Amino acid sequence: MKVLTAQDIFLSVFSAFLLSLPFSSGKLWIISWFGFLPLFSGLRNKSGLQAFLLAYICGVVFWSFTIYWLVHVTLLGTVILILYLAFYFGLFGSLFFTTNTELRISALFFIPSAWVLLEYVRSYLFTGFPWALIGFSQYKNLPVIQISDITGAWGVSFLVVFFNSALYLIWHGRMKLRIYFICGAILVLSLGYGFYKLNRDPACSPDKSKVNIAVIQGNIPQHLKWDVAARDFILNRYKELTSEAAKDNPALIIWPEASVPGILGDDEAVFEQVFSLSRTLNANLLVGAVSRKGDSYFNSALFIDKSGGLSGVYHKLHLVPFGEFIPLKKTFPFLQTIAPIGDIQPGREYTIFDKPGKFGVLICFEDLFPELSRRFVKKGADFLVNITNDAWYKETGAAAQHFSASVFRAVENGVYLVRAANTGISGFVDPRGRIVSPVRDARGKEIFVRGFSSADICLPAARSFYNRYGDIFVLLCLLLDICVIIIRKLRVH
Repeated sequence: MKVLTAQDIFLSVFSAFLLSLPFSSGKLWIISWFGFLPLFSGLRNKSGLQAFLLAYICGVVFWSFTIYWLVHVTLLGTVILILYLAFYFGLFGSLFFTTNTELRISALFFIPSAWVLLEYVRSYLFTGFPWALIGFSQYKNLPVIQISDITGAWGVSFLVVFFNSALYLIWHGRMKLRIYFICGAILVLSLGYGFYKLNRDPACSPDKSKVNIAVIQGNIPQHLKWDVAARDFILNRYKELTSEAAKDNPALIIWPEASVPGILGDDEAVFEQVFSLSRTLNANLLVGAVSRKGDSYFNSALFIDKSGGLSGVYHKLHLVPFGEFIPLKKTFPFLQTIAPIGDIQPGREYTIFDKPGKFGVLICFEDLFPELSRRFVKKGADFLVNITNDAWYKETGAAAQHFSASVFRAVENGVYLVRAANTGISGFVDPRGRIVSPVRDARGKEIFVRGFSSADICLPAARSFYNRYGDIFVLLCLLLDICVIIIRKLRVH
């Protein structure tokens, strides 16, 4: 077997570097549209094993650049996760290998479809990790992401890899005229739809009802969150910010995930202060807290009405592996050494809160899973709320990477998404993906600053295609790849 050259490895690493740049800053989204080219060039005329190894190297470097901030939580867990996630790059390289001998028009569609399928599997297998989908790199590219209300984020990933594939085929002098025509048609259709949605289909029209909502960004350092000595400091900060926000008389004020420094069911004096604040301000509060029921603990969102009564509770459904529970810890006890934590139990119900307007809550990285958002909206939610705490990851790209998922959930379902994050990014996303009224300091900084923000959001009149029909686009990608493989096998025989 021919040995991989230094040039091959350089191309693989260079591609990983280019693809990671948009995830360090959403402003660099354009790089994704050609970031695969060095890798594709390195994969050309390689064997299946060589293609897997080169793409795997690319994956290791890409994920190292992209989720390096996880080392603030667990070094060993970060290494294991990177090696696992890179496996999907390797599989992509193996699938790309099948296009090396025949650079036909079918490759133009086979390659991006294969990428989408691998992203989809990664998003659900072993509890799922749908972080840093290639489509997420475009969250500030508003005209392009509008197709998400039909295809989900998968369609944007497809577009990005599609144009990388087109550039690759053009580079190698194959079917240039036909590729120009196909790319032009897809570009006109996708961007035409995007500009139509942005300009002709307003997210908030006069016939839609509005509610005013405020979000609180407490900016509580992670090392203080569960320090009993810091309870008064934390509560006083939230009281101060909430009192300021209440002056505009919002219909709802939202605190971040686990913002109450106590456990509901154990620390009644702490929660009485929160209930009393709601009564004093005559304000509806949605707060994040850990709650206990019997011997089980939950990551919860509590709705406290104006009378200071607890009128609704949502328990987080999709927990973070190695963050809130240890998978298979009874079978493999050593896994507890990766990230020693206590167990949180998953909730069982898609709770819909009914005022002001109906809404569902996504706690922490639940906003990464499109099916959760879809189900909340299908069950009647007029808007979505994400409460989270990204303080663990310091001042890194983690906050923006996480926020990008919330942008897609709003566009996919055609609803507003309201976000309250302990250290940011907090604010509002309209159904077209526009970021409205983020919490910022005087210098425009959005993370690791304290403050609040309020905005009017509109309640939608109709659901999106994606919300009604789900991941049909992924199914189409699967059928397309199956058809291409069958046709190629028939040609061989």
